[in-house]
Amino acid sequence: MSQYYDVGEETLWNPSNGAARLFHRQVALFEAELGLPSGIGPMEMDECQIDPAALCVFTEALVARHGHAGHAVIRALSEGFVATVLVLAERAGVGDLRVAPLPGSYEAFAEDALRAAARELSGRMPR
Repeated sequence: MSQYYDVGEETLWNPSNGAARLFHRQVALFEAELGLPSGIGPMEMDECQIDPAALCVFTEALVARHGHAGHAVIRALSEGFVATVLVLAERAGVGDLRVAPLPGSYEAFAEDALRAAARELSGRMPR
């Protein structure tokens, strides 16, 4: 069994039920943390529709939050989720996501590391 994360008729990701359930719960957590909708809709009959415009705003805020986090545990806890969202955003065609790094911050390094993690993860996220 698997579930589908789609934009219209295009499937962006087709994870197992367990991975989808864990991811969807993390979506709710980070929506609450950021105070923003993710654009990732509810899972209904094994399908979830994604709004690319809302996903773009959410992803930029998510990457910025990750980059501004000065706490190593917070970064470690969020890195896999943020990388997964980056893959979905890229597949949804939301455009070039950029977050201007703060001078001397962890953010510039974090964005590069996240993009590398997303590239690696993308090959493990079946459509």
